[in-house]
Amino acid sequence: MVKTILIPTDGSEYGKTAIDYGIHIAKKLEAQLIGLHVVDIGLMRGPVFSDISGSIGLPPYQEFLPVIEAGLDGRAETVLHAFRQRCEAAGLHPETIKAVGIIDETITEEGKKTDWILLAQRGENFRLAKGGILGSTAELVVRNSGKPVLVTPAKYQDIESMALAYDGSPPAHNALKLAVNLSGKAAWPLTIICITDEQAVADRLHKKIEATLEPFQIDCETIVIRGKENREILKFIQEGSVELLVMGAYGHNRLRQLFVGSTTSDVIRKSRIPVLLTR
Repeated sequence: MVKTILIPTDGSEYGKTAIDYGIHIAKKLEAQLIGLHVVDIGLMRGPVFSDISGSIGLPPYQEFLPVIEAGLDGRAETVLHAFRQRCEAAGLHPETIKAVGIIDETITEEGKKTDWILLAQRGENFRLAKGGILGSTAELVVRNSGKPVLVTPAKYQDIESMALAYDGSPPAHNALKLAVNLSGKAAWPLTIICITDEQAVADRLHKKIEATLEPFQIDCETIVIRGKENREILKFIQEGSVELLVMGAYGHNRLRQLFVGSTTSDVIRKSRIPVLLTR
């Protein structure tokens, strides 16, 4: 099911946790890990530094460029070396890639060659992206990648059980099929949560779930919760019943997501357990 997992790594504390999760999952699924470090092309262009150097009489920016490039390249090698050491200490033999580009775009492009992308909630350069509407690198990758993306939190804990947030949308149904296969492969009990105030909706979701589960023999239960989606999902996570959440990414109106946020974005930012998202 999952043969290759791409892990963007930047040497940050969140990034180290992502590697730990990658190792844990790779062992469970017998998958190959691929470490990726992206040298941010924006740091090499340096328009601000170029303007300052000219205005205060320093040598032109171009004279500093080889030094900057060498420093960034050396740091990339250090980060990837640490990634290899961490994986090899756990008995794995990873691959590594060094690339130069726009971080989220490069991750998305390299992710096309793998089955999953696994990355941290935050990297060393965490900031609001592109106008403060879409969010961090993790959110941009989730929005633009056609592959499942696992977003990991600040602290690591072993995964022993999992949950699926299900609303019947096409992304959620893809997530259901992914969760069922993952539960069977990793032997993680699965809890499916449906959040709705309407009994008719709950009954319809139950039927769709049962039809999907029928061919499989997995440890699974379905529960219905009343309330608002993002609030109830995060509350369920806080209760500590599971160590992994699977959900469909951005299953509702895209215009509403863009301007007032979405359940997916809220959960990505606030979850204290890994969240596996599929489109």
